[in-house]
Amino acid sequence: MLLDTRKICKQFNGVYALKDVDFSIKEGEVHGLVGENGAGKSTLIKILTGVYSHDSGEIIWEGKSVQIDNPRQSKALGINVIHQDRQLIPSFNGVENAYLGLDYEKKPGGLVDWTKMKKNVNRVMKELGIQIDLSLPASLLSPPQQTLLEICRSMMTTCKLLILDEPTASLTDKETEILFEIINRLKKQGTSILYVTHRMEEVFRLTDRITILKNGQMAGTVNSKEMTKDKVISMMTDNWTSSNIVSNSKVGNVVLSVEHISSKDNIVKDASLKVHAGEILGIFGLGGSGRTELLESIYGFRPICEGNVIINGKNLTEVTPQKAIQNGIVLICEDRRGMALITSFSVRKNITLSVLPQYTRKGVLDEKKEVEDVKDKIKILNIKTNGSEQTVSELSGGNQQKVVFAKALESNPKVLLCDEPTQAVDVKTRYEIHKLLRTQADEGNAIIFVSSDLKEVLEVADSIQILSHGKTKDLFKNEGLTSEQVLKCCYAD
Repeated sequence: MLLDTRKICKQFNGVYALKDVDFSIKEGEVHGLVGENGAGKSTLIKILTGVYSHDSGEIIWEGKSVQIDNPRQSKALGINVIHQDRQLIPSFNGVENAYLGLDYEKKPGGLVDWTKMKKNVNRVMKELGIQIDLSLPASLLSPPQQTLLEICRSMMTTCKLLILDEPTASLTDKETEILFEIINRLKKQGTSILYVTHRMEEVFRLTDRITILKNGQMAGTVNSKEMTKDKVISMMTDNWTSSNIVSNSKVGNVVLSVEHISSKDNIVKDASLKVHAGEILGIFGLGGSGRTELLESIYGFRPICEGNVIINGKNLTEVTPQKAIQNGIVLICEDRRGMALITSFSVRKNITLSVLPQYTRKGVLDEKKEVEDVKDKIKILNIKTNGSEQTVSELSGGNQQKVVFAKALESNPKVLLCDEPTQAVDVKTRYEIHKLLRTQADEGNAIIFVSSDLKEVLEVADSIQILSHGKTKDLFKNEGLTSEQVLKCCYAD
């Protein structure tokens, strides 16, 4: 056995985040770790990687009891982690990022030997089957390339256990397959993988065993081949099950019309669409199709060079985020921590940040009304928090995403642009977000829904707009529509 934890406990403010967790990983196995947001997955990872210390219990590594007090000690044991939020320095190139935390190679005389360092990184990439332009800064790499670069960095030293936290959250199907190939290579080399995800199909495809956490405690460790998706969900969610969300309203007039817009960076090229009151319009395309960029262009975050954005018949002559919000358009962006939240701020401050003027009179903040409104949002969206003053960074990923939605709803929007709104959230939170979007549509709002998960788009959307190479193509009514029909259109010239 490579790793054993025995009766691991961790409390925050007197509340157990982990209690009596017995967890083990064998050498050379791919081990799945699943559970709802707040189940304790992140806490366990942080204990194994030295970010947190455990209150009681024991960690056994290769048969010996060890103390992991900081990340350096964890890495010295051979434990590396690739976080859901990438840990790269944007201005550093591939070689510099691969050597983060490592001693640089030196020439006689003390000068840095960049040639040798690049050769070392290329060797590791070749072994893993990774292809990245190492001369580019991380800021110019795509999200999947950044993930691959982090894997490369993890393997620059002896890595006995690689922890992958939601590694496919922002990857397309093709990019996910590349990652899976790398995982299989690592497994054959004897590296153990702890695979943390909410995507059940990936758990069953990749893993040998699955550990389920529920409310900070072990619900069990099972052999993947002996389980089904329904059984695992039952173990982690107290037998919670979802049901199809059916619209109770009819589609109304066009709320948002986008006419032949193109972005200045030439990623969006002649895109057009319409979304009606009471409608959820799904946008689907393959990797590089420009899904995120299209939403950012409509919102004004990404400048457009031509075309029109029309809201309730009014042409926005200048498309900016400020004008978008003023005209009832909000963006639920893909990168919630980097672009939607200030994680060091409280839940209250995050929710009201973009609409503070509505709580002020003659420059004085009406804090009582602000607090009351925030409490209502917390209740309506079922945000699990100790109170409105709790720091957002202390919430689970799913509850952070609910704060993003609460912030968006504060401005009473008529159009919600949702870019991967269920990325890296658990099964129950995913269903709650789907239900929230349907409720918003039933109230007469227009929703644009982007997801790299085609199954999710088919589950949520009323209509599906195909996007390819920055251009809109066919529009499908989601009535008996199959994934094969959608993909055939995506792959068509």
